[in-house]
Amino acid sequence: MKKIIKINTKSHNYKIIIEKNSILKEVLKEEKKQKNFIIIDKKLLSLIPTLKKNKNFNLITIQGGEKIKSLKYFEDITNKLLKLKIDRKSCIIAIGGGTIGDLSGFIASTVLRGVKFILVPTTLLSQVDSSIGGKNGVNTSYGKNLVGTFYQPNKVIIDHSILNFLPKKQIISGYAEILKHAIIKNKNFYFWLKKNYKKIIKLESKYISTAIMESIKIKAHFVKIDENEILINDNSRAMLNFGHTFGHALESMNNYKRNLSHGEAISIGMCLAMKISCKMNLISNNEYNDFILHLKNVGLPIYDKRIEKNTIYNVMMNDKKNTQNLINLILLKRIGKAFYKRGLTKEKIKSYLIK
Repeated sequence: MKKIIKINTKSHNYKIIIEKNSILKEVLKEEKKQKNFIIIDKKLLSLIPTLKKNKNFNLITIQGGEKIKSLKYFEDITNKLLKLKIDRKSCIIAIGGGTIGDLSGFIASTVLRGVKFILVPTTLLSQVDSSIGGKNGVNTSYGKNLVGTFYQPNKVIIDHSILNFLPKKQIISGYAEILKHAIIKNKNFYFWLKKNYKKIIKLESKYISTAIMESIKIKAHFVKIDENEILINDNSRAMLNFGHTFGHALESMNNYKRNLSHGEAISIGMCLAMKISCKMNLISNNEYNDFILHLKNVGLPIYDKRIEKNTIYNVMMNDKKNTQNLINLILLKRIGKAFYKRGLTKEKIKSYLIK
């Protein structure tokens, strides 16, 4: 059954279409509307062979991964689009995981000062998180996502049947972002996840569909209120970065290697943010330990020895939320309620985490 979530922002209104076996059907609707350019993960071409044969689509294949989120790839693909005579009435369709979506969105927002953009996320992580809300960009040597734009897509097409082709590690990585959404906004959803996580990870249709829907609704709530992440109160879009200040720093220190996925890094980051919240007597030891146990049951990591080094705290200083050489973190007032904790020093954060 097709489900539709409407995203209404100040800059743009669009629909998120959630439907099993819908990718080809929805993409082909764009076939003769305008000149189309598909940026697709080359691993997916065998799953959607019709696109390769269709002369109404210009295909650009690329291998997904954090390495493509760079100014070099941005320039290379932009030049290909210009060579293929992209115009202002053209549409860029991104088919792949979050890195392809982030890069393609950045390109769509800048080439010819902006063209139509459709997202087809094909990993669980991108379906519940990166494809929603219009954040696009690339990484630099100074940190993750430090160059980019806010540019809402014209449509998002989510087909959870494509997830069956993913390795279990990627499903578990995506689950970390679903869990994050529950922790910051919906306590009942968190309890539901703890009860049904095995069915979600096994991709049982009813449960994976519900998990995706509820996760998107939470992200959409913050995007609608604070599209460009301007607010600094509890309605700030920054709440969605719970665990990400630590997680992004770990990814950067790991040179974005595949042995530490984004979801795994965020899992560790959430544990650290939970620990600080516990040390500040905002959540109980029982709630903290319960969360740690759930991550262990799921198969997500809970710690990284690099937390004990000074380097990570220096890397964290590059986070976009920081001001005046102080670190701003998203912490929990309670399960299901996040808040902005501003003005923390590196030394103070380390004192909460290292005995």
